[in-house]
Amino acid sequence: MKSRDRRRGITLLHTGDGKGKSSSGFGVVFRATGWGLNVCVIQYIKGKWKTGEQRAAEKFSNIEWHVMGDGFTWDTKNPQQDIATSRAIWQFSQQKILSEQFDLVMLDEINYCSSYGWIPGEQIADFVRTQKPDWLHLIMTGRDAPQPLIEVADTVTEMGNIKHAFEQGILAAQGMEF
Repeated sequence: MKSRDRRRGITLLHTGDGKGKSSSGFGVVFRATGWGLNVCVIQYIKGKWKTGEQRAAEKFSNIEWHVMGDGFTWDTKNPQQDIATSRAIWQFSQQKILSEQFDLVMLDEINYCSSYGWIPGEQIADFVRTQKPDWLHLIMTGRDAPQPLIEVADTVTEMGNIKHAFEQGILAAQGMEF
């Protein structure tokens, strides 16, 4: 594994309407963990309910996991609270990125917060461009990634939806969707 002084961090962006944005990011998280990298996962939207990936992460000493969102905000009853929560999570994320404790930080579902206008995409992109340590790997996920985040990322993957089980009346399955 290259030391930080010999490594160029990669910024990944997973977006699109299809399933698998967070799942793909978590795959990279566990890959990095397997190589001994210190990883921090910060979840913006998901509420306090347990997921399989969080349960798996608890088995590793080199993953720090933060579930900080208010839940699925498309049903929000208090948009001002969601804005305040998202901005507080963004401040927390910046602190974790700048702490130099981690080799990889995943900002799960941050794209939603930007597309909703809660955290300006240009503000996130400017931070990534000017303050993120050069050696730090970064993953950002969520639908509707704004153009400034697409431009600042090194690799952008758009997940497309062709068919989804939910459209057939099949509810989210434990171990598959959470």
